[in-house]
Amino acid sequence: MKISLVRLSTKDLATLAQRIITNIQSGKYPVITNHPLTTTLQTSYTEYDQVYTKQIYSGKGSEVAIADHERDVAYTNLKAFLNGYRQLPSAPNHQLAEDIFGIFKTFGLNLDRLSYSSQTAQMKKLIEELEIPANRQKIAVLSLDAAFTEMKTKHEAFETLFADQAEANADLRQMTSASAIRKDLEKNLKSYINLLTAMKDVPDWELLYSDTNELVKAAKNSEVKTKEEKPS
Repeated sequence: MKISLVRLSTKDLATLAQRIITNIQSGKYPVITNHPLTTTLQTSYTEYDQVYTKQIYSGKGSEVAIADHERDVAYTNLKAFLNGYRQLPSAPNHQLAEDIFGIFKTFGLNLDRLSYSSQTAQMKKLIEELEIPANRQKIAVLSLDAAFTEMKTKHEAFETLFADQAEANADLRQMTSASAIRKDLEKNLKSYINLLTAMKDVPDWELLYSDTNELVKAAKNSEVKTKEEKPS
């Protein structure tokens, strides 16, 4: 009874372990009942089952990217309006637009091209400056309250999601890695298979060996099928 466990997919390895454990617990094989190796195998399978389908990261990346895009749009729209309006000397209050655009210049006109953390730091300072009463008054005169509030709201939404992602990623990294847990399960499965192979000619072990061998063959067939299904 031979099989290369390292070549099995994560799903097929889990399936093989689960079937072997179910077989052990069926009560058909008294020789293996309460054997210490079965307890070890069950423990390692339980740990593997809990994490083998988990992503390395939180899966919130797409949500964070969308939130970042939305704050970028709010930022660039307000910046573009101010830039255009300040260049119209005949427009009422164009100097106010020049003043507010100057604040944007102070903190950078390319914030939407910065990394998440750098953009967040600069946006925070920009918003704090724009919230000074004198600047809020200029924004109100320019009828840009809604645009400013949208930029601020989108920025705060991004900060909340980004913090959630960082916390989730930290929690996942504290878990024992899936690769380490897989190696442990492979080791215990191999020990179990080797035990049955060594005992296959001993009375009362033959049936257990034969039935387990069929499970191993099924797992090996799954491996072959997976290879055949891969595109060339």
